[in-house]
Amino acid sequence: MSQPRLTTALDSGAVHLPGEGRIAVFRPQADMDLSALPMDRIQVVQGFRPDHDAFAARGYEVVTSAEGTYAAALVCVPRAKDEARALLAEAMARTGGGPVIVDGQKRDGVESLLKDCRRQGGTVGEVMSRGHGKLFAVSGGDFTAWAADAAGQAVPGGFVTAPGVFSADGVDDGSAALAAALPDKLPRRIADLGAGWGYLAARVLERGSVREVHLIEAEHAALDCARRNITDPRARFHWADALHFRPEEKFDGIVTNPPFHQGRAADPGLGRDFIAAAAAMLTPSGRLWLVANRHLPYEAEVRSRFHEVQEIAGTARFKILAAARPKSVSRGGAR
Repeated sequence: MSQPRLTTALDSGAVHLPGEGRIAVFRPQADMDLSALPMDRIQVVQGFRPDHDAFAARGYEVVTSAEGTYAAALVCVPRAKDEARALLAEAMARTGGGPVIVDGQKRDGVESLLKDCRRQGGTVGEVMSRGHGKLFAVSGGDFTAWAADAAGQAVPGGFVTAPGVFSADGVDDGSAALAAALPDKLPRRIADLGAGWGYLAARVLERGSVREVHLIEAEHAALDCARRNITDPRARFHWADALHFRPEEKFDGIVTNPPFHQGRAADPGLGRDFIAAAAAMLTPSGRLWLVANRHLPYEAEVRSRFHEVQEIAGTARFKILAAARPKSVSRGGAR
């Protein structure tokens, strides 16, 4: 885990922090222990809503994007290489060249990032290896080439994405399959659960029967992209965890390409939770359209939540399920 590395590194003197000034902590996960750092100097930079809210509940100052300059920073290495590089570039820029502590697991590419930091001319201090990961501090070097493009990265179809968001390099095949299977006429009031950077919602808005599309997305950077990708006045944007979102008025229809990973670990339970949440947000005559990888066992959950269920399309990789008339199950059914 990250916490023992950070605590040990600071206690042993392997890394040093300035005696005063703000410290930015980029992308820590909710279960990370930051008690080794002075809480009154920390600003947590976290755009994933569940993690953001977890640190806010513990009393930390939390923002979705970095603000101003810092005396030092801690970058918690994410899965996506481009995002890790962009975070490190921003941390270096906002600290005036460091020190920036980098902490991550080997499975997330921290060893490769360490080598790349040296190639960029950064001065790397003592490297601590522990708990299947590494922690080190870097100063100096030129990381400007790693900085995220403020204009976003263009992908086919006229969309923009950002490093680290789901399907950042283009339209996800599952979302494309679901969009192709949707009926020509859709209900008036639709929600897209886990809307990402907006591809599915954009396809839904091609239907003239639709009067509102609510994009519900937990990743702030992805929702920012969606705002740029969709300028249709019928779109509504919600930075929220889909599992806990409470609409003011229930929806007539929901589309979703639910996530099925927590970090790198496959977790089909997450998709089942999306199904339960969708059922709770729909009117009694509401409909759900869902895409999932062929191997994921979602049928039982859908049947437990809806009176009508059928597979309306599919490929060797994906299945498209349509469900209607949610059963009267309490919202507590979503785990």
